[in-house]
Amino acid sequence: MFRSLKHPGAMAVTLAAAGILMITMGMRQSIGLYVSPINTSTGLGIVTLSLALAIGQFVWGAIQPVAGALADRYGPRGVLMGGVLLMALASAITPFMSSGMGLAITLGVMSAAGSGAASFSVLIGAAAQRMPAQARGTASGVINAGGSFGQFVFAPIIQKLIQSMGWMGAMWATAVLTLAALPLVGKLTAKTHAAHPHPEPDTGLKQAIKNAFADRSYWLLHAGFFTCGFHIAFLVTHLPGEVDLCGLPPSVASWSLAIIGLANIFGSLYAGSAVTKYRSKHVLAWMYGSRAVLVIAYLLLPKTAWTFYVFAAGLGFTWLATVPPTATVVGKLFGARYLATLFGMTLLSHQIGGFMGAWLGGLAITHFGDYNWMWYADIVLAAGAALINLPIREPAVVKPAVA
Repeated sequence: MFRSLKHPGAMAVTLAAAGILMITMGMRQSIGLYVSPINTSTGLGIVTLSLALAIGQFVWGAIQPVAGALADRYGPRGVLMGGVLLMALASAITPFMSSGMGLAITLGVMSAAGSGAASFSVLIGAAAQRMPAQARGTASGVINAGGSFGQFVFAPIIQKLIQSMGWMGAMWATAVLTLAALPLVGKLTAKTHAAHPHPEPDTGLKQAIKNAFADRSYWLLHAGFFTCGFHIAFLVTHLPGEVDLCGLPPSVASWSLAIIGLANIFGSLYAGSAVTKYRSKHVLAWMYGSRAVLVIAYLLLPKTAWTFYVFAAGLGFTWLATVPPTATVVGKLFGARYLATLFGMTLLSHQIGGFMGAWLGGLAITHFGDYNWMWYADIVLAAGAALINLPIREPAVVKPAVA
C-alpha cells in the first residue's frame, strides 16, 4: 500500500501533513461535545448554538478555495501557520463569549476559518506538488487518516477535559494543544522538499477555475460532496443529542465519535489504496450507497450503546474517506497545479451541505422533538449521491506494468 511513498521525501511530507490534520480535524470534529455544556452554562438554546456551528460549517468550506488559491500562488507555509494560530486564538477567547453573536464569531468564523486554512485543500495540494502523480492517491489516504486519528484521540480526551475542568477549561486546553501543529508546518514546507514539476500546462488560476466549472463532471462531484457534508455535520453536531434522547450517558457519544475516527483511519487508507486500482467515481458511489443502508439499519435497531458503536464503526469507514477519491478525480481532470484551489471549491460545496445538516438538525429537534426527519433526509441524499457520481467523466486507472 505504501510502496508509492518510497519516492524521496514523499513519506516525510505525507506524515507531516497527516499530523497537522490530526490536530486541526481532531479538535474540529469533537466540537459537538461542547453543545450541551455551553447550552447549560449560557442558556442560549440549541437552535442558537446549532446556528453558530452551522455558520462554522459554511465558513470552514468557504475558506478552503481562498486558502487554496493563496497557497497555490504564495506557497502553503504562511497559510498553514496563520490557520493554526487563528484556531488556537478562537479556542482561547470562546469562554469569554456569552451571546449567540459572540459564539458565532469565535466558533462559527474564527475557529472554522483557522481549521479550514490548515485542512484538506492546502495540505493535500501541498503534498501533491511535492511527489509524483502515482504517489498522490496513497498520500491523500494517509493524510486523511491523520484527521480521522485525531478524532479518535481527541474526542475522549476533550470529553474528559470537559468533565474534569468544565467546558471553559477544556477550551483553553485545546488552544494550547492546537499550537503543537506549528512545528509540523515547518516539516511539510521545508525547502528540502522541492515541489514536483507539473507535466500539465499552466493556464493560470482564472482559466483553470473557468475550465473546471465548464465541466459537467466537476458539478456532479460538487453535488455528491454536498451530501457528504450534510451527513457529517449533522452527526458531529447532533449525535450527542441523539444519544441523550435515547437515555444513554454522554460517554456513549464521545466514544461513538472516537470509533468513527478510528474506523475512518482504515477507511481512508483503503480509499487511498482503492483509487490506485479502481475508478474513484465507483469508490464514491459505493461509499455513499453504504451510508443509506447503514442509516436504515440504525433506525430499525434498538437504541443501545452497542447499536451506536456498531453504527459508528460502519459510518466511520466511509466518514471522510470520500476525500481521497474526490481529490483524485479533481487531480485527474485538471492536474495538480491548482489542486488546492479546485479541490477547495468542492469542499465549499461539502460545507454548504454541512451548514444545512447542522442547522436543520437544530430546527428538527426544536420543532419535532427528535431527529427522525433528518435521518430520512440523510437516506434520500446518500442514495442520490451514490447515483450522481456514476456519470462523472473519469479516465480509467492506469495500472503499472508488471516487470
